[in-house]
Amino acid sequence: MSVEPIVNWGILATGRIAHKFAEGLNSVPGARLLAVASRQQATAEEFARQHTVPRAYGGYAALVNDPEVQVVYVASPHSGHHADTLMSLAAGKAVLCEKPMAINAAQVAEMIAMARARKLFLMEAMWTRYFTAMAKLREWIEAGVLGEPRLLTADFAYRSSPADKPRLFDPALGGGALLDVGVYPVALASWIFGSPTHMVSRALVRNGVDELCAMTFSYEGGRFAQLSAGIVAETQQEAVISGTEGRVRIHKPWWQPNVLTLSRPGRPDEVVEFTRDGNGYHYEAVEVMRCLREGRLESPRMPLNESLSIAQTMDALRAQWGLRYPMETTPR
Repeated sequence: MSVEPIVNWGILATGRIAHKFAEGLNSVPGARLLAVASRQQATAEEFARQHTVPRAYGGYAALVNDPEVQVVYVASPHSGHHADTLMSLAAGKAVLCEKPMAINAAQVAEMIAMARARKLFLMEAMWTRYFTAMAKLREWIEAGVLGEPRLLTADFAYRSSPADKPRLFDPALGGGALLDVGVYPVALASWIFGSPTHMVSRALVRNGVDELCAMTFSYEGGRFAQLSAGIVAETQQEAVISGTEGRVRIHKPWWQPNVLTLSRPGRPDEVVEFTRDGNGYHYEAVEVMRCLREGRLESPRMPLNESLSIAQTMDALRAQWGLRYPMETTPR
């Protein structure tokens, strides 16, 4: 029996999400967390100590130029995804970039163009997409269990504050509800229905960030998505896909799904629970490694063109709100 070669990972940035991803890699066979980088050497060394990482770099360039690092997980703030991904690709690395892919669609398009030109793997770390529960949901939809999906309702909002999470309220870092949590329901709608043909939305914008937003997307054939996101109020945090023959409820918290309930007329509800063999972040790492071993340059579960389409949708939403980030110096 052949043994798959070890894949050496490097983590770029050391925030909360980076810690979670490092923990997730521990449960991935064949994955080795070789290096971590922070802007400060001491911070990188502390991260390395906590997660038993052999190499700690006080600068991102040193990480991406480490010849033994094969895949870079870009975990910097939203505002850094574009530059950090381009730097990693320029160094010849495969990249898993944390969601949202970038601040806007123009940046995402440039990232995709470089990856394709250099024939390097690139994938958005939309971790929800890779859960076992989502594979089951896709199976039901494709098998026609719901009939024709017609309506999606999904929300992701919670209460925070500038004191609690200053990044969320800083426009220079791409703060606000849409890029941080709104991207999840937008991506779910994309996965089920594709790109919307029309959008109506409103947002509470204060101090250059969207604190709360509500969105209605429409699609050809009489299909709709009603979505909401926020960082100043907590919602139910569930998603429901309703079709002509039934509906599926993705239980709270739906973006890391563990329980699905299938409801159909005249039948008892079917509740399916899923167990994890890791913290959930490992699923996206498994997908990256599968794609690399198969010689793929992108994942069929999160295609690059879909990441671009999601970014374009979010650009259009912000245009309706009159919201631009300080780094956006040219028209979208």
